[in-house]
Amino acid sequence: MGRNIHYPLIIVNLKTYLEAVGKKAEELAKISEKVSYETGTCIGLAPNFTDISRLSIFNIPVFSQHIDPIEPGPYTGHILAESVAEAGATGTIVNHSEKRLKISDIEVAIERAKEVGLATVVCANTTRVGIAVAAFAPSMVAIEPPELIGTGIAVSKAKPEVVSNSVREIKKIDPNVEVLCGAGIVSGRDVYAAIKLGSNGILVASGVIKAPNWENSLLEFAKAAADASGEL
Repeated sequence: MGRNIHYPLIIVNLKTYLEAVGKKAEELAKISEKVSYETGTCIGLAPNFTDISRLSIFNIPVFSQHIDPIEPGPYTGHILAESVAEAGATGTIVNHSEKRLKISDIEVAIERAKEVGLATVVCANTTRVGIAVAAFAPSMVAIEPPELIGTGIAVSKAKPEVVSNSVREIKKIDPNVEVLCGAGIVSGRDVYAAIKLGSNGILVASGVIKAPNWENSLLEFAKAAADASGEL
């Protein structure tokens, strides 16, 4: 079973990139475990569903990319919270911009995750959505303007007020909800800025997966997160 979550936190979403499927996902997990140990920054991975169990043996938190708001039963093709937990996941992403849910389904998905002991990372495209989902007491809210995802233009640079405002307003709703920053993060400077704006970590995908050297990229991100957190 992957280790517990602590902050600052970097979650790498593997999406369905061929660069990080199967044995390649294991390679990234080994590197993430090493970098996390060296820097003290927690690094988690969100692999394909079929790779959750093979990554759960590493000393890092593993997240499902999604769960459906369902109970056990006749739901062919759906992702069941119990199955994700049994596979060894520590938590799950909910409402990613590429897998959006209705607000009522987000609430149910969070409750289902809590019932089986999964941490929840709920994605929100705006501060208003972040405020709404914070009322359901998820573990984390990740602020990700979808227009910046995969662009290489970090939200912490392009829209810093979105991050700082979201942190402030979400903490008013529930001070126990941690806020992550996502979209367009490609450098340690982006990570540093995100932490300085009040977030407690980042959600990243192509900024790591498409990097020419995974270890160098993760080291840069993790050191920046640790440095920024140490200065607060």
